[in-house]
Amino acid sequence: MTPGSARNSWVIVLTFVLALVLTMMPLPYALELVRPEWVALCLIYWCLALPERIGITLGWLMGLLLDVARGAVLGQHALALTIIAFLTVRLHRRIRLFPVWQQAASVLMLVLLGQMVALWIRGAVGQPSGGWLTWLPALSSMLAWPIIYYFLRHLRRAFQVK
Repeated sequence: MTPGSARNSWVIVLTFVLALVLTMMPLPYALELVRPEWVALCLIYWCLALPERIGITLGWLMGLLLDVARGAVLGQHALALTIIAFLTVRLHRRIRLFPVWQQAASVLMLVLLGQMVALWIRGAVGQPSGGWLTWLPALSSMLAWPIIYYFLRHLRRAFQVK
C-alpha cells in the first residue's frame, strides 16, 4: 500500500461506520422489515471498487461487529459477509462491466445468499425463520444499490481513495 492510498482510508472506515449506524438505527416495525442490508451494500461496493484492499478479512470483521451489535449468533453475519466479500472480489471484473441496474441484480443475488446463510445458521440453533418477510431486505438492498453506488463512487473520486 502506498502512502497516498493509505492517506484517505478514513473515507472507507467512515462509510462502514455510517452503514453500521444505519443498520442499528431504530425504525418502526413496518420499515424495519424492509431495511436494506447497509453493511453488505457498503462491503460489495468497496470490494468492487478496491478488491486489492477490501475483501474477506474486512467482511469477516464487519460481520462480527454486526453479530455483537444485533445480538445474533456469533459468526452468523461474519460467515454471510465473508461469503459475500469472497464472491464479490472473485467476480469483480465481471460485475463492474455491468450497467448499474444489472449490478443491482447481482447485489440481489449476493444479499440473498448472505440471508440464506444467516437463515441456515438461525435454523441450526432453533431460532424461528420469519417467513417470507425475511427476503424483503434483499429486495430493498437491490433498489438502494444505484443510490449507494453513485454516492460511494462520488466519495471515492472526491477524496481520491485508491
